[in-house]
Amino acid sequence: MPRKKYIPETPSLFDFIEREEKAPEKEEQKLFFISFGSGSSGNCSFFGTKDSGILIDAGVKPENVIPVLKKYGISMSAVRAILITHDHADHVRYAYKIMKKHPHLAFICTPKCLKGIFLRHSLTIRLKDYHRPIFIETPITVGTFKVTAFTTMHDGTDNVGYFIEYGDVKFAIATDLGCISERVDYYMRQATHIVLESNYDEYMLTHGKYPLYLQSRIMAENGHLDNKVAAAYIAKIYSEKLSHVFLCHLSNDNNTPEKALEEVRSSLSAAGITMGDASESLEAREADLQVTTLPRYDASALYVLRSE
Repeated sequence: MPRKKYIPETPSLFDFIEREEKAPEKEEQKLFFISFGSGSSGNCSFFGTKDSGILIDAGVKPENVIPVLKKYGISMSAVRAILITHDHADHVRYAYKIMKKHPHLAFICTPKCLKGIFLRHSLTIRLKDYHRPIFIETPITVGTFKVTAFTTMHDGTDNVGYFIEYGDVKFAIATDLGCISERVDYYMRQATHIVLESNYDEYMLTHGKYPLYLQSRIMAENGHLDNKVAAAYIAKIYSEKLSHVFLCHLSNDNNTPEKALEEVRSSLSAAGITMGDASESLEAREADLQVTTLPRYDASALYVLRSE
């Protein structure tokens, strides 16, 4: 029996996402994922169908987001909310600009994260008018999706990843984290599709131009994730239900897509797992696992997410 929810006497801005929607009688729509930018220059991605979707983070200019959605036949009127992972500028700087033009959106983050946003940045207090709180490991319904926030180890305020469920697809995203904690592991192991940070190559970082204090910050447990750690972890948790891995937040100075992918390929190969490039080519589709990197400055391809 579905859980009853309190319905206020006066409808609020968020009534439409508070309602538990009935499962559609027709076949579920195609589910898409697009990244509009991934890295310290700005992060934002879309997860959803053409009728109901979510933006994850708001660190990319809306003029680099909305036309891409439109290109694929997705209207901003179908986007229900923005999920914020943490309060660093590359994840929140364009939040109000997006909300102001599309006031139907809910601004979803933990209360502590919202406080951190106002402490760290000069974003308008009007963001509070759009805020819908989410609490760690307490699922909420956003449109047709079940969304759960889980704690990640990073040096922002109340940092989270998200576990999003839609039918048989289980999508886990952790954009910034210094280590794989027990709770990150818990959600990643359930996922059919993963977005995971693969930030730096250790040799490039330690032999590059970054000062020691910055190297230490990046390599800390609440910093960023090393290519080798990400690759070994992906091989460790692989199962037949895991379809795609998207490597995100690659450093511009201390990494390359080729190095990140080669580390994953090497770890998977050692475990007897074949790797495709997520291109949908016949050769790629024969592989056990599809792995690709998300572009730093540009939009990615449109990926159709299927449970296999």
